[in-house]
Amino acid sequence: MIAAVPEAEQEARRELRFNFLDDRAVLELLRSRHADEEDMFKAGFVHGVPLALVGLGALLYWAGVAQYWETAAPRNAYLAVAITVVVSQFFFFVRSAMSLWGDPVRQNLRARAAAYRKIAHIARREGADIPAHYPHYGPYPFAATFRPDVDDREQAESEGAAVNGHP
Repeated sequence: MIAAVPEAEQEARRELRFNFLDDRAVLELLRSRHADEEDMFKAGFVHGVPLALVGLGALLYWAGVAQYWETAAPRNAYLAVAITVVVSQFFFFVRSAMSLWGDPVRQNLRARAAAYRKIAHIARREGADIPAHYPHYGPYPFAATFRPDVDDREQAESEGAAVNGHP
């Protein structure tokens, strides 16, 4: 469908080192982008929910109990422990987010998916029969710019396997 629309085909030829006219490659791109979206959700859930629960629990305990303790020493100890726990959980949350958002291979995947979405919208505007919400994975406004100096993960893994003596 994209090849039938000249403007979409011209956009598909942009330098993203990806053949947007290959249906199998596009399907694999969309599957990979969906898996990337699931990984981001899992990381946010695994680290974000405990951070929110512990932070809320520490705040509620402070509001209901700890602030009424008569001496300052137990209050200060509670605050030190609570702040240490919340900051350490926040650190793990930020670290997991940065590892997912900062991965250059994933950034290229997001850039390609965003470009494909743009191509699909161009083709739809020009009359191609493409469903209204296709494709729609993830935070495209935050899609990273393409990094041509980064190899794809599959290429890097296959080269690493060949170097280590595995076919």
